Amino acid sequence: MNRQILLAFLIFTLFCSQYGSVYAQNKKSEINVQESIKFETDKIFEKLVQIRRELHENPELAGKEKRTQEFIQKYLSDLGFQIETNIYGYGVVGILKGAKKGKKIGWRADMDALPNDFEDKSDFKSKIKGVQHGCGHDVHMAIALGIAEILAKNKQALHGTVYFIFQPEEETFVGAKKFIENQLFAKLKLDEIYALHVTALPAGKIVVKQNEMFAYQTEIGIELKNALSAEEAKELTSKIRHSLVRTHNGSKPWEIQSIVDPQIGITNPNTIFKDYLIADENFRTYTKNGTFHLKGEIYETDSARLKKIIPTVEQVLKDNNYGSQIISVKFIKENPTVLNNPDLTKASINTINSVYGKGFVETDYGQVPYFNDDFAYFQQKIPGVYFLLGGSNFEKGIIAMNHAPNFDVDEECMRTAVRTFSSVLFERGK
Repeated sequence: MNRQILLAFLIFTLFCSQYGSVYAQNKKSEINVQESIKFETDKIFEKLVQIRRELHENPELAGKEKRTQEFIQKYLSDLGFQIETNIYGYGVVGILKGAKKGKKIGWRADMDALPNDFEDKSDFKSKIKGVQHGCGHDVHMAIALGIAEILAKNKQALHGTVYFIFQPEEETFVGAKKFIENQLFAKLKLDEIYALHVTALPAGKIVVKQNEMFAYQTEIGIELKNALSAEEAKELTSKIRHSLVRTHNGSKPWEIQSIVDPQIGITNPNTIFKDYLIADENFRTYTKNGTFHLKGEIYETDSARLKKIIPTVEQVLKDNNYGSQIISVKFIKENPTVLNNPDLTKASINTINSVYGKGFVETDYGQVPYFNDDFAYFQQKIPGVYFLLGGSNFEKGIIAMNHAPNFDVDEECMRTAVRTFSSVLFERGK
């Protein structure tokens, strides 16, 4: 009996020794990959800066991203990626299969530029008149290509498959929806999907929250039987806005520049960018075929309150003797909003903090108005997380306020993003 116990003990000891050795080797391998990610990011950073500037100089509008597609396709092909270009429009999906079994992870980067000629103080201005990368999609693409290259260099240690989705037509809120509707995309059966957007926060700051990242963006349309004078239209618009707008303690969430304010911005628990409804100050009014039309954008943080908007407006019309004139009061645009999966958000934060230290990712306590992203359509089908990435350097006069004149990005933020999200995708694939 004693001999049997001794034999069992020896077998158990041998097992623990071998298991411990394998565990230690795996942990060492993981540490080596994270070191590789940091090293390789620094190594390719200047190349990514040039890629971003090349894309910035050659922007293309939604639905016309042909040159951009060719650029991305060649870059990914040179890295040895499997390429799909027949899902929708000028989109590209680059597929990287790791050497080890794991999950299917998606990373989305948008491709299209804006139709404007805003002032641009950079040395690599748009060469295309009337078209600019004034929202940062050039930065997003450069970051995605950087992550793709980093993970390709660590392919032997990579678990699962990573799908780099370069999506066209984001600005028109069309591309993501078309991707989701395509059966070829559905067959990929992604387990998780991620994206980011550069914005006016300090360069390199990464911010995220569970659930809604932006306010719900709707547009109301009113049609009345008879024309209104300019004065009547102005008065009615004012009353409708007054009946809808909701803020707290005199706050002004329509002042978008305040999102970066450390006292009232989105990274402060006391932010003014929560629990509000704001409406465009300039509702559009016109007369067509003898009927009066009013249209206006509305931004509401609480999805449950959206259904109250139409009845509230109808009551204002009735209270001001326009009840008998109503032809229709309805939403003419209702875009879904970015809705981060709570469990996956927690998991991704923990992943980043475990690699880069607790608090590396900051909490977003608000919902940004005026902006939105059709990444929301991906999240309706696939658990996903969308991050905000700071791109401003106030000391250098660089302000990454999207869709604004002199929009600019401190390109150093790309280094942070490539390093951080390469780590996320590597770890989440397991």
